[in-house]
Amino acid sequence: MAFDGATVRALSHELSARLTDRKISKIAQPEKDELIFTIKGGGETVLLFASANATLPLLYITEERKKSPDQAPAFCMVLRKHLQGGRITEIAQMGAERVIRMSVEHLDEMGDLSTKHLYFEIMGRHSNIIFTDADDTVIDAIKRINSFVSSVREVLPGRRYFIPAQEGKCDPASCTEEYFMSNVIEHPASVSKALVTAFTGFGTTLAEEICARAGVDSAASTASLSDEEKRKLYEALRSYMAALDSGNYTPVIFRDPESNAAVEFSPLPLTYLSDMTEERAESVSAMLFSYYSSKNKTENIKQKSEDIRKLLHTLLARNRKTLAIQEKQLEDTEKADKFRVYGELLHTYGHSAPEKAKEITVDNYYTGEKLTIPLDPRYSAMENASRYFARYDKLKRTRENVTERIEMTKAEIDHLMSIEASLSFAETSADLAEIRREMHEAGFTKKSGNPGKKKPEKAAPLHFITEDGFHVYVGKNNYQNEEVTFKIGSGKDMWFHVKTLHGSHVIIKTEGKELPDQDYIIGAQVAAYYSEGRDADKVEVDYVQRKEVKKTPGTAPGYVIYYTNYSMVVHPSLEGVTKAE
Repeated sequence: MAFDGATVRALSHELSARLTDRKISKIAQPEKDELIFTIKGGGETVLLFASANATLPLLYITEERKKSPDQAPAFCMVLRKHLQGGRITEIAQMGAERVIRMSVEHLDEMGDLSTKHLYFEIMGRHSNIIFTDADDTVIDAIKRINSFVSSVREVLPGRRYFIPAQEGKCDPASCTEEYFMSNVIEHPASVSKALVTAFTGFGTTLAEEICARAGVDSAASTASLSDEEKRKLYEALRSYMAALDSGNYTPVIFRDPESNAAVEFSPLPLTYLSDMTEERAESVSAMLFSYYSSKNKTENIKQKSEDIRKLLHTLLARNRKTLAIQEKQLEDTEKADKFRVYGELLHTYGHSAPEKAKEITVDNYYTGEKLTIPLDPRYSAMENASRYFARYDKLKRTRENVTERIEMTKAEIDHLMSIEASLSFAETSADLAEIRREMHEAGFTKKSGNPGKKKPEKAAPLHFITEDGFHVYVGKNNYQNEEVTFKIGSGKDMWFHVKTLHGSHVIIKTEGKELPDQDYIIGAQVAAYYSEGRDADKVEVDYVQRKEVKKTPGTAPGYVIYYTNYSMVVHPSLEGVTKAE
C-alpha cells in the first residue's frame, strides 16, 4: 500500500497523541534525505524517523538508531539552531493531503517565544521536508526546488510555502452525498478509478476497500451501477472515513499465506484481502516500521551502490566486447596449421613447380589427397615455403598470446560478475566500502581521496544458528568469503557453495560433532539463497569439509579450488536458521 491519505491521517493522530507537548532533544541527518528526531517527555525518549527519499518516503516512530556523519549537513544544522530544545505544540495532517505539519515552539535569538513549522510531504518523487517560520515563509528544505526543476512551486529560502492544488479533487472526509452522486459516480470510468480521481489522498487500495465494503465490483463501469449500489458506495465511504477519524485503529500487515511476504498494510482492516494472513501491529508506526524498515535499508544501499553498479556494467560490457574481438583473433589463427603444411609440402615438392607459377598441386601425405597450394610468382617455391613458415610462426605466437589474453579477460569478467553478485548481498555501508576497496585493489577504479588517514570500514559476515544449535557463517563479498573459509572455518567444518554460479562461501561450524542430515540441507539452502540462483526454484550446491578447500596464490579474493566434494539440489531458503544477535 502506498503512503495514502488514510495512512497519513492515522499516523498524524498517533503522532499528535504521542509527541505533542514534548521537547526535541536531538536532531540527526544520517542520510542526505533522512532525519531522526530524539524527542523526550512523559518519562520516555522517542525517535521519530523521517525520509524524503523519492522512492520510499517515510515517517514513523522507530526504535532503530542510525550512525550520523561526522559533519552534520547544512539542513540539519539549521534545524538544530531553531528547533533543538523546542516544544512540539501540534502535529496535524493538512486536509486530506499526504502532508503532516509539526509545529514547534522555542526561544529565538532575542529570547522571545517563537513558532516554526516543519512540513513532512510524503508524495513519492515529490517528497520533501520543508522548514518554515510562523507565517509559512520557507527557511530551508531538505530538497531545494528551483524553477528549473518545478514550474508549479519553488521551494527555496524566502519563498512562501503552499501545497499545490489538486484540480477537481475534494477531501473524502467532507464529501456530501450530493457531491458524490454528481461528481464521482458521473465520472465515466471504472468505479475504482472514479474514486481515486475524485478524492485527495485516495489510492487504489482504499478504492478497492470501499468497493469491497459496498459489495460493488471495482472494475465495473460507474454507468452500470444501480441506485442501490451508488448509495452503498457512499455509505461505505462515510463509514470508512468515520472509523478513520475516530482514532480507533487496528493496524495490520497482510502477508501472502504461502511466501509470508508482506504485500499490504492498513490502519484499519481490509475486507478485500480476507484471503491473506493478518499480522496485527501495536501502533501505526510499528506497522510502518515492520513493513518498510527492511525496504528502506535495501533502497538506501541500492542508491549508495548505484555508482558501483554503473561502473560494473561499463566494465563488463567493455570486457565482453574485448573477449569477442579476442575470440575472433583466435579463430583467425586456426589457419596457422594450414600454412605449416603448405611450407612442408613445398619443401618436398617445390622443385617441380614451374618458374613464376601461381599455384602447384601436390600429394598431401597427411591426408592422401591432392592439395593445391597458392604461390606468389615473384618468389621461388622455396622462398614461398619460407614465407608460409613465417606466417605460421607469427600466427602461432599470436594464438599463444591471444589464448593467454582470453584467459585473463575471462578471469576479469568472472571477478566482475562475482562483485556484481556481492552487491545483491550488501546490507551496510561497511559492506559497500569493502566492495569499493576490492575494486580499487583489483585495478578497476582509480585511487582517490587521502589514503592512510581513515581506517577502512570492515563488515562482519552474516551469522546464523540452526535449530540444532550449529553456527552458520556467510560471506557477503569476496573479502568476507575468504574470512569465512580460511579464518572462521577450520578442518572438519562443512563448507558450501553453489555449483557453477557466483555466490557466498558458507561454513557450518561442527565443533567436532556429527552434523545432522537436516543441517547439511540447511547449509546448502543458505548457500543457494546467497547466490545468483536465489530466485531459481532449484539450485545445485557443492559441499565438502573445509580442509579440502584450497586457495591458489595470485588469484582474486574469494577464488578457491576443491577436487573432492558432494552435491545436492535444493530450493534457496533461510528456513531452519535464525540470525544470531
